[in-house]
Amino acid sequence: MRHGKKFNHLGRKTAHRKAMLANMACSLIEHKRINTTEAKAKALRKFVEPLITKSKEDTTHNRRIVFSYLRNKYAVTELFKEISVKVGDRPGGYVRIIKLGNRQGDNAPMAMIELVDYNELYSPKGKKAKKSTRRGRRKKSAEAVVEEVAETTETVETPTEEKSEE
Repeated sequence: MRHGKKFNHLGRKTAHRKAMLANMACSLIEHKRINTTEAKAKALRKFVEPLITKSKEDTTHNRRIVFSYLRNKYAVTELFKEISVKVGDRPGGYVRIIKLGNRQGDNAPMAMIELVDYNELYSPKGKKAKKSTRRGRRKKSAEAVVEEVAETTETVETPTEEKSEE
């Protein structure tokens, strides 16, 4: 029975589990996206999100706390310099887990875990305006109006310049 067990032990002893999660967190911080099993991805999300929250406030105390978990000074530097700046206004939910299907060899469910702000496909800032699919009347967009005005001014200016040169 699993009474009172708050997290997945992943079939490992405590020291092995902590080392594995620290290494996976360093890889996630360095590469911004990694592939792993679903269980490890969910455990990694609980491990790394509080560290990203700590990195929003760059103090010596917070750096030492994060270093005690990660034990990699390059990952800590990357986290506090680049990642914390990018996620500064986000109130949580820094990582995304995308299920990939089952692994070929042992049929284990696989997932990709990534930092949310580093994927341009899903980010709202990278969205393009939707094109209208209606076939009825279309209003001219502001860009088309500006282009037409620019073309008419170019054609008007060209003859006046030729006359002034003669």
